[in-house]
Amino acid sequence: MATTKPGERKLQILQTLATMLEQPKGEKITTAALAARVEVSEAALYRHFASKAQMFEGLIEFIEATVFGLINKITEQQENGLSQVQATILMLLNFAERNPGMTRVMIGDALVNEDVRLQARMNQFIERIELAIKQSLRIAASQGQANEAEVAARANLITSAVLGHWQRYAKTGFKQNPSAHTAAQIAILLA
Repeated sequence: MATTKPGERKLQILQTLATMLEQPKGEKITTAALAARVEVSEAALYRHFASKAQMFEGLIEFIEATVFGLINKITEQQENGLSQVQATILMLLNFAERNPGMTRVMIGDALVNEDVRLQARMNQFIERIELAIKQSLRIAASQGQANEAEVAARANLITSAVLGHWQRYAKTGFKQNPSAHTAAQIAILLA
């Protein structure tokens, strides 16, 4: 019997949970079903995570670290504010497309009937995305490419558009790709 290194089983559990979330029907995931997919007992799951909520927190931590790490990279590499916004939008849509299970977490779909603090954390995640877009739009305004008075409204509109793409992607069983028609839509959002 092969032994797993410390942390490997935990990662395997999170990866399996994310894979299970990719099922278009979106049934509630039980710890029994998760344990069966990982081929461990439920007790083994609880040796790595104190609760199912803690498993979802692990996914949320991955989402936050990845998305905000990429946003930071974009803002470091792009001096142009509008280019930052465009790159951020594309990254957010592509992240969802590459991670359908995570998309269900980001829109809160997978968090229904779970601990309410998980949804609160995802709401904060969305607020942080809007704040990052707002900061890029402020840079664009300082560069004469955007109207300072419209920064907050435009950041909210862009964030809502991204959320709408994520929502549609999940609700169509991952058939309607979030990155479809983005070039034309981004041009409209940033006009």
